[in-house]
Amino acid sequence: MASKLSSSELVLNPDGSIYHCNIKPEELADTIILVGDPNRVSNVSKYFDTIETRSQKREIIVNTGILNHKRLTVISTGMGTDNIDIVLNELDALANIDLKKKEIKPIRKPLTFVRLGTSGAIQKDIPVDTIVASTHGLGFDGLMSFYANTESFYENPIAKEFIIQTKWNPKRALPYLAEGSEELLHLMTENSKVILGITATAIGFYGPQGRILRLNLDNESMNEQLTKFTYNNNRITNFEMETSAIYGLSHLMGHKALSLNTIVANRYSGTFSKDPYSAIDSMIQFALEKLTKF
Repeated sequence: MASKLSSSELVLNPDGSIYHCNIKPEELADTIILVGDPNRVSNVSKYFDTIETRSQKREIIVNTGILNHKRLTVISTGMGTDNIDIVLNELDALANIDLKKKEIKPIRKPLTFVRLGTSGAIQKDIPVDTIVASTHGLGFDGLMSFYANTESFYENPIAKEFIIQTKWNPKRALPYLAEGSEELLHLMTENSKVILGITATAIGFYGPQGRILRLNLDNESMNEQLTKFTYNNNRITNFEMETSAIYGLSHLMGHKALSLNTIVANRYSGTFSKDPYSAIDSMIQFALEKLTKF
């Protein structure tokens, strides 16, 4: 790795802010809430006591403020692991690269990431409007294959057993497994009704999650295989599109991460929440109360 980064690798805006996230280092808190939907940024920051900075570029909206003396940043990532790759790399750069000198800082600064998202359950006993905390992210997206030092994600016994049990199609990206922060998991699940499980991260919303509209699937029993998968009391609880990348990149960069999802649909029973926005708001308030004590 070069000691000094080139302008084509570390891209900045004319005002010195990081290219996509459009903020400067001093505008980023150490605790960061990740949301997919840009509209959800204001749904989170409306609970802040004060908002210091606001920024927007494309689908990425950033609000940084204070809640109960805790400084927090909430940022929208958009959907998918490709967007997570952009956002987490840039947030890490804000904390760990001197943007003016374009040099990596000698002392690493750890960040805390908490995703507040929506998801579909694939188990019958997980009702809509509940919250799932991801112990692991099982990635089908292939993102980690582009980074070094990811062997442990692919050699994980759960990932290996998943490939065997599902007879994984070799034309697809190899599944990998990344773990969330045990400290954050304990924080969010202590004295709560939050459900724990492995979250499967798909590379799309329709075919990759087993949805059939006009196009047929190469494996119409995929969701059934995911539902039935079990290994040493581990099971897959839900489907979404970001968690594995958040966990994988956070692990490589030395950050803490946890993914919380409001279950808005149950794919097993075919049901959808009657009031998803209220359920999401309940998750937001729950997470903020926990984070202000962290």
